[in-house]
Amino acid sequence: MNLRALLFAALVVALPAGAADDELVGESAPDFALRAIAGGNVRLSEARGQVVLLSFWSSRCSTCRSQLASIDRLHATYGPAGLETYGVSIDDDQGAAREFATGVRVGFPMLTDPSKEVGRTYRVASLPTVVVIDRAGVVRGAWRDERTPREPPYVRVLRRLLDE
Repeated sequence: MNLRALLFAALVVALPAGAADDELVGESAPDFALRAIAGGNVRLSEARGQVVLLSFWSSRCSTCRSQLASIDRLHATYGPAGLETYGVSIDDDQGAAREFATGVRVGFPMLTDPSKEVGRTYRVASLPTVVVIDRAGVVRGAWRDERTPREPPYVRVLRRLLDE
């Protein structure tokens, strides 16, 4: 095995299981300000110092409802340890987004991205997509269309970041 192949293999092993091959990983998280469905505006940079989980969803996404419920349990468990959680809708129909968000009843802000600019910035290509950002504001992982029956891989990353 040549050195290049060996380095590539080491990199693949070092990546969290299920992590997307995402250009944003290791980069500063792009800042945004979005309106919460219930409440005022939320600016990502105001969460600096916290570990942030972004969950991109749509009312048309069949797996988003169950994933948001699972993320809500993570939020309830790890919020006191410094986890800040935001659900980001990239719905075309803002009425459907509001109805969906009201129906899932989570304990974290559900935001709307009607122009889909934040979704494009975070390179959301499929739903659901989860992005994890560390306390310094650096993207540490992105997972798309997570359908793992057991603990999703981003949970291990969250725990590690919360312990730092």
